[in-house]
Amino acid sequence: MAERFSLKDALFNADTLGDLAAEYSAALPFFDGPGFHAEVVAGLDGRELMQRLDWIADCVERRLAPDFPTMADQLQSAMPEPLDPTRKDDDFGRFIHAVPGILAVRHGLETHRDRALDLLYEATQRFSMEFYIRPFLNRWPAETLARLHLWAEDGNYHVRRLVSEGTRPKLPWARKIDLDPKDVLPLLDRVHADPTRYVTRSIANHLNDIAKIDAGLVRDRLARWHAAQAQEAGELAWMTRHALRTLIKQGDRGAMEMLGYVPEAPLHVADFDLVDPSPRIGDRLCLSVRLETQSKQDVPVLVDYVIRFHRPDGKAGRKVFKLKQATVPAEGHLTLAKKHPLKGNATTFTLHPGPHVVELQVNGVKRTEIGFDLLPEA
Repeated sequence: MAERFSLKDALFNADTLGDLAAEYSAALPFFDGPGFHAEVVAGLDGRELMQRLDWIADCVERRLAPDFPTMADQLQSAMPEPLDPTRKDDDFGRFIHAVPGILAVRHGLETHRDRALDLLYEATQRFSMEFYIRPFLNRWPAETLARLHLWAEDGNYHVRRLVSEGTRPKLPWARKIDLDPKDVLPLLDRVHADPTRYVTRSIANHLNDIAKIDAGLVRDRLARWHAAQAQEAGELAWMTRHALRTLIKQGDRGAMEMLGYVPEAPLHVADFDLVDPSPRIGDRLCLSVRLETQSKQDVPVLVDYVIRFHRPDGKAGRKVFKLKQATVPAEGHLTLAKKHPLKGNATTFTLHPGPHVVELQVNGVKRTEIGFDLLPEA
């Protein structure tokens, strides 16, 4: 059996920590690289990913000056070259370079705010400081937001991305921030026209977070940006689709209309069927769909299907899946098919044998449904 991939072992191991030891040793003559490497590698076992980051920071910290201003200078001098400024996307950096952010929070948050923020500014050009700016937003909201307004105009796109990513209301893995999402929108206004996809993806994800709190706020902001025409049209269209993805799954009428889909489009579901109404866990659920229209014009459609899962405890389980973004031709039809894998070992949810339902959703509106009986794995 193939060995299961371990992200924590891929990120933190003898080789990657050897790189970190070499960086500190080269910049700081007093830094005991071999001693650091031996200690930090020996302490990896039994620690999960984020715990390993804290452990690495522990091992670095005890080899640096105890006063934070000097420590910050040492951390900054040991940083590698900034990430490639000519790239436009997918250059997150290496997790081993999170150490300055951890130590900035530990030792700079209360008594050395400005020096700590300066350190985060430099560090985020090597590894995103999105986790470590958040304690400063909670402790010093006005001062940190003021700094982010300056960074929104920075020449380095990693710094500009931090303006959006670090202030996301629901940033994965990160601690909660106390800011009202409305307080951050002026920052997004300043960076939404950014020329790099790395930044605009963060902005779209940020808006998708807000959509889970206040859908109207997101629709309004996107409408303003479209009216302003500051961002390239194709990129703003992509951002809009990405920002509205949760609302689209929810069938939000305003989101549908913003993307050009009419909820009451003149459509008829001529066919919605399952090849096998009694599939087994591990099989595929084979759907067939035929949409027809008598309209004299083409009808844009966003077709989803929703599976209502059986749960032994009786609680509802529901998940939306994408089927097709297409057009039903004028006075014509559109035929679609889908093979949905019924994985017995999915990481996000567990399948249970029993009665299930699959709904057909077109332009956010439920059109019809059909039941199927899921059998145990063979």
